[in-house]
Amino acid sequence: MEHHTLNYYAGGNTARGFYSLFESNLIGLERIFILKGGPGTGKSHIMKKIANKWGSRGFNLELIHCASDNSSLDGVIIPQLKFGIVDGTAPHVIEPQAPGAIEEYVNLGEAWDSTQLAERRTDILRYQEKIKCAYQNAYDVFASGLTVHDELEKIFISEMDIKKANQVTDEILKDLFANVKSTRQQSTIRRRFLGATTPQGPVDFLPNITEGLDKRYFLKGRAGTGKSTILKKVAKTAESYGFDIEIYHCGLDPESLDMVLVRELGWAIFDSTAPHEYFPEKPEDEVIDMYEKTITPGTDEKYADKIEVVANKYRALEKEGVANLGKAKSLHDELEHIYIDAINFAVIDNMYEKIEEEIERLAKS
Repeated sequence: MEHHTLNYYAGGNTARGFYSLFESNLIGLERIFILKGGPGTGKSHIMKKIANKWGSRGFNLELIHCASDNSSLDGVIIPQLKFGIVDGTAPHVIEPQAPGAIEEYVNLGEAWDSTQLAERRTDILRYQEKIKCAYQNAYDVFASGLTVHDELEKIFISEMDIKKANQVTDEILKDLFANVKSTRQQSTIRRRFLGATTPQGPVDFLPNITEGLDKRYFLKGRAGTGKSTILKKVAKTAESYGFDIEIYHCGLDPESLDMVLVRELGWAIFDSTAPHEYFPEKPEDEVIDMYEKTITPGTDEKYADKIEVVANKYRALEKEGVANLGKAKSLHDELEHIYIDAINFAVIDNMYEKIEEEIERLAKS
């Protein structure tokens, strides 16, 4: 049966460390399984099996991808059943609201042979320390990258016509909310990442997330041309009207925004510059070029040498950060093998079956 799958990230490796946005994506769910357990205990495998089964039965899905492992999942949501299953181990620790009534912990560690793992205690602790250091190195490099990015922003901010920028923002808001009336309801806001910096470099799901919308606005422009500021104003306005909103944060700096989407109104407006640079594909797609509309003509040429130096520095730091994530992933894979050798997967299979029984119950009710 045909179904739709929405892909996104709820956690990211950012310039501000690991940044979690899980909480808002679990709002409204009535049954949540939180998987606990070390590496190699099959958390992602269980979630993939659930997604494959219920997707094949025609249920729409939300797949929450893992920013630290391109082939793994951090969560699966079946909206129609108000059901979710998530990885609740560090760094994305999830605090339950109503333990037992809504959330239920599944301790995959019950499948371990603790005696066997104890024999490898020194190796496990050594791997954990190396992995921690690799991630911290990555975060430190990304923080340096953000500082370099700020240097680019300063160039274009100095050449921006603030009055024109405000006019453009007003025009965008007028277009997005033309003839719109308040819903007289409180907005539900889902905060996510449309992309992430992963061990394989930047990855995003923007085409999937915006699929089927009536209108897409592509915000173009250099760093510092006001794209995130516009998106924050759009989000605030949508909230004031009472619409449910999907807010997608920047994978480098989560305090900035990359996209705002209101499905009820059928549109999304997003930062369409690298690393998630896209171009119009449909007649309804519209480009808003902030450089063209608000920056002094000739700015690129005037600062060409400085821009090239700063951009090259930023790219080098991004590459170094990705390399550190790759190192953390390799070390994690080696650590997984220690645990896999000590796991009774028959026990894991029994846990999976119990979760499936609960989903079947929800589907019947």
